[in-house]
Amino acid sequence: MSTTITTLVRQHRDCDEAIEQVEACVRAKDWDAAAGAFARLEFALQGNFSTEEQRLFPAFEQAVGFSNGPTAVMRHEHDEVRGLLDNAREWLELKDVAALAAELDTLVVLLQQHNVKEENVLFPMCQAQVKGLDTLLADFASGPAAHP
Repeated sequence: MSTTITTLVRQHRDCDEAIEQVEACVRAKDWDAAAGAFARLEFALQGNFSTEEQRLFPAFEQAVGFSNGPTAVMRHEHDEVRGLLDNAREWLELKDVAALAAELDTLVVLLQQHNVKEENVLFPMCQAQVKGLDTLLADFASGPAAHP
């Protein structure tokens, strides 16, 4: 597996851990900590999405000659995640434990399914099709997303 793909997979795991932190803070009703954990989650997801949408997906689309395939599906799912984050942020601001927990549960399921598709289908396709993948993405996927 390429260094870049390994980094992207690690970013997925970092996002999973960030969601767990948000959930733990919400269960404890520590709203300040929950807000901080949520900000870290958003930052980590946006960093991962940016790397994929600005570099990985265009490189793959150029290599294969079309953009209506798996990258279109992944972009759509990124948009769905962004919508769930917007909803979750509102529930967090309202301190609605039940609604926020439900929104986070939906987010977890969507991200699990999304990450499986990227890691088991799209990333291997990118490795096979995109020449110089690690060089192309070196400045974007240089490690786990930094905390805000």
